[in-house]
Amino acid sequence: MSLLPIETQPPSDEVELVEIPGGGILSVPGLRGGATATGVQPAPRLDLAVITADQPRSCAGVFTKNEFPAAPVKLCKSVLKENGRAKSVVINSGNANALTGLTGDRDAQAMSAKLEQRLGGPALVLSTGVIGESLPIEKVLRGIELASESLSDSNEAVAQAIMTTDTVPKSFALEARCLGSSKETFVVGGVAKGSGMIHPNMATMLAVIATDLPIEQEALQGILSRSVQRSFNAISVDGDTSTNDTVLLLAGGMKNRATVLDDDPILERVEAAVRTVCRSLATQIVRDGEGSQRLMVVSVEGAKTEEEAQRVASAVACSNLVKTALAGGDANWGRILSAAGNAGVPLSADSVSLRIGGETIFADGTCVPADTEKLDEEFRSSSVRVTLSLGRGNRQAEMITSDLTKEYV
Repeated sequence: MSLLPIETQPPSDEVELVEIPGGGILSVPGLRGGATATGVQPAPRLDLAVITADQPRSCAGVFTKNEFPAAPVKLCKSVLKENGRAKSVVINSGNANALTGLTGDRDAQAMSAKLEQRLGGPALVLSTGVIGESLPIEKVLRGIELASESLSDSNEAVAQAIMTTDTVPKSFALEARCLGSSKETFVVGGVAKGSGMIHPNMATMLAVIATDLPIEQEALQGILSRSVQRSFNAISVDGDTSTNDTVLLLAGGMKNRATVLDDDPILERVEAAVRTVCRSLATQIVRDGEGSQRLMVVSVEGAKTEEEAQRVASAVACSNLVKTALAGGDANWGRILSAAGNAGVPLSADSVSLRIGGETIFADGTCVPADTEKLDEEFRSSSVRVTLSLGRGNRQAEMITSDLTKEYV
C-alpha cells in the first residue's frame, strides 16, 4: 500500500489514507462479487455483475435528477426508503431499462427478486446502456444465476462487467488509519463506470462504494450526499446527463464495532475517506471521457459563496471554446475569462486574477507578460490546472473537465 498524494490527504492530525494497490469495491471486508457474459453485449464480453455482503448493511443513495428516471432508479429509491439497508446489488450493462414503461418496471422487479433468491436481500438493481429498448430479461435473469455461482474477490471482473463505452475499468480502495487516541482503521473501496454523457448531476454513470465500518443510515446519507457534490457532481465531459445515474454507499460488517451514530467524531474521518474514493473514481471517469486526451482542473477561489464559486467553475469547465482550446493544446486564456464572465456572477476585471499551472497571466485588469511557449506546453500536457481568483471573499470550488475532440463527434 502507498500513501495518497499529499493534495488528497485530510489534515494529518485526523487520519492517514493509504491506497490499496489494485483495490476496489471487493477490497472491503465481507464483500464478494461475480461477473458473467449474458449476451446483451457482444459475447464474450462481461456485461453483468453482482456484489453481495455477508449480511445486510446500511445503504445510502444519490440518484439522477433527470425527469425520466429509469426503472432501476425508481426501484432503488423505493427499496432504500423502505429499508435503508441492502445486502446485494446487481448491475447489468448494455441496456439501461430506461423509458420502457410498465414492462421495464416489471423487469427491474424480476431482477431484484432473482438476486434476493440467490444472494439475499434487500437487493438493489442498477442498469446502464442503450435507452428505450426492452431488456432481454431471460438472458439477464440467467446471468444473475451464473454470476451468483462464481463469487470471488476479483475487482477487475466486476469493474469490466459494468462498462459500456468506457475504455478502461474504474476502481479504487484505501485503508483509513485514524490518528490520535482512537487508532481505528477501516477500509473504503469503490467501483464506477462512465465515459460519455458526463455532467452534473452525475451524468450517465454508476458507482458503488462501501466501507466495513457500521454507520447509521441517516449519517451515511449525509456523508454520501456531500461527497458526491464535491466529486461526481464536480465533473463534466460533454454537458449531457442521463436517466440512470446512481451512486450507492454501503456500510457495515466490522466485527465487534458498535454502529456509528451521527454525533461520533469518527464521521469526519469517514467522510474524508469516502470523498477521496469518490474523487478518484470521478477523475478516472473524466480521464476516460469519449474521445478525450486531456483533463483540466478548474479551481475557483476568492468567491463570496461556494455556490458562486461553483457557477464560475462550471461555466469554464462546460465552455466548448475552452474545451476545444484544450484539445488543440492552445493556451487561449481569453476564452477562460470570457466563460467566467458568462457565469452570472458579478465580477470586476480589476479584482480577478488567472493562473495556468503556477504562472499568473492576468491580474489587475490586464494581461501579465508570460512565456507563451511554456503556456502552450502546459496546455498540451495530460493534466492542466487553471486557477481563477475572484477577489470577492474566501469561498472556493473546483470542477474537473476534459477536452472536446473530433473523436467525440
